Amino acid sequence: MNDRHVALINDFFDALGRADFAAMERCYHPDVSFSDPIFQEVEGRDRVMAMWRLQLGVREGLRSEYRDVTADDFTGTAHRTSRYTFSSTGREVANEVDALFRFDGGLIIRHRDDFDFKRWSRRALGRPHSALFGWTPMWRKTIRDGAARQLDNLHKA
Repeated sequence: MNDRHVALINDFFDALGRADFAAMERCYHPDVSFSDPIFQEVEGRDRVMAMWRLQLGVREGLRSEYRDVTADDFTGTAHRTSRYTFSSTGREVANEVDALFRFDGGLIIRHRDDFDFKRWSRRALGRPHSALFGWTPMWRKTIRDGAARQLDNLHKA
């Protein structure tokens, strides 16, 4: 167990819960990369932070709880439950996320969030969309492409 890395993960999630972008950014290495089922590969601290600003911008009333934080000298894990209203649909979402971290120089250099895309789609977008399309690669690509465009637009601004 590496207490310093456990504290780093705790600091990150505490900052996420407050939407404290400056504190979140301090947890990340300049060469950090992030991925999840929607944002496939986001590289560099500036772009990753732009992604978090985008994500938190489409989530109203975010309440984030985390648990089961573990870390050694190289990797760490945690489980997070995020509850929010998805702003484009007004739907309430509770998303269960497993996070994996890698560390370099006492900072997070790799952050991977994993969750059930089909379940998220059903909750965030509603049954008609997810029941018909939520499991298809084309639907996932549509969601991912839209998120990438929004991130590109936000990052350029």
